[in-house]
Amino acid sequence: MKALVTGCAGFIGSHLVDKLLEQGYEVIGIDCFTDYYAKELKEANISNAVKHNNFEFVEKELLKLTEYPEVDYVFHEAAQAGVRASWGNSFEIYTRNNVDVTQKLLEFYKARKLIKFVYASSSSVYGDTELPMREKSLLKPVSPYGVTKLAAENLCYLYCTNYGVPTVSLRYFTVYGPRQRPDMAIHKFVRAILNGEAITVFGDGTQTRDFTYVADIVAANILAARCDKVGDVFNIGGGSRITVNELIKRIEEITAEKASVKYIEQQKGDVKDTLADTSKISDELNWKPGIKIEEGIERFVRWYK
Repeated sequence: MKALVTGCAGFIGSHLVDKLLEQGYEVIGIDCFTDYYAKELKEANISNAVKHNNFEFVEKELLKLTEYPEVDYVFHEAAQAGVRASWGNSFEIYTRNNVDVTQKLLEFYKARKLIKFVYASSSSVYGDTELPMREKSLLKPVSPYGVTKLAAENLCYLYCTNYGVPTVSLRYFTVYGPRQRPDMAIHKFVRAILNGEAITVFGDGTQTRDFTYVADIVAANILAARCDKVGDVFNIGGGSRITVNELIKRIEEITAEKASVKYIEQQKGDVKDTLADTSKISDELNWKPGIKIEEGIERFVRWYK
């Protein structure tokens, strides 16, 4: 089987590449190394994959490619990430890298025989909705980033409905683990605590997140690719919902270091709480999260050190 992974050098994409190679897939990875964070970190993410005989790496912007590889599976992980950076003039970057790219991929593969097109969506499509967040909940994103992820999710559905592209969308809830982007909370908090620096928390720290370990995300992607569901959407949440303040305390316990915390004004676009109802993917695909937050943080700290 041959698979395409877009955003292959990113946090989640690189883990997915490694697992697919481990399972015997031929993998083509595409990444353009956007300047959202250091290229060196992304190159390190795929340092093992590039040595593998079954991996082909293409360094190119997806929109600048005139055609894409003939594959059995597409895992579309590439996106412009970050809620807080998606406002103002930056919105054009988000529509280009999240909406336009997805449409171009779907347009190309509508005439090809795919087994599955798995799209990496986000819990940001929900906004501040009633908890737990269910796939049938009213979607009211409160950030431009969330709007673009929902738009791309809708594109997947309409290409499935009109052209038979076998799409499945996965709504990720706060993914963490080794290789996590340096702008994300656990990475920032661990780095600050170990370096004796102050942690900046937006708001009062009582906001909650449903943290999901990256290996569980990868497992969900592979299950979604192999299942017979099309045009569907699934929540992928780790079942480790805690407050930001509790998260900091657990990192303190694991690192045996004391955090210095500075609280500042909450940022626009940040939802107050997230919690995934994962009963649908549990019932239909037999997926359950395997890594709890304590073990996940321990693994991250070991990797970071």
